[in-house]
Amino acid sequence: MDGASSPPDRKAPMSTTKTVDARGLSCPQPVMLARQALEQLEGGTVEVLVDIETAMDSVVRLAEMTGWRAAVEQRPDGSFRLVLTR
Repeated sequence: MDGASSPPDRKAPMSTTKTVDARGLSCPQPVMLARQALEQLEGGTVEVLVDIETAMDSVVRLAEMTGWRAAVEQRPDGSFRLVLTR
């Protein structure tokens, strides 16, 4: 068939940035949302916003275990901005 297209790639391109706002959610929800975002990308940046230190620690651990780098910024309101890159 002329012009046939291949099935869409399930993973987004590497230049993609995703944001996950998990503020107000308790564990394990922030980790589950972060995992979903990481699994959708081959690389790029995932920004995760959390407001519980335990969630921050768990998301950082998830990132490191799956080959992503994590940078943590504590915000003036006490929440955390995690920037996960690969």
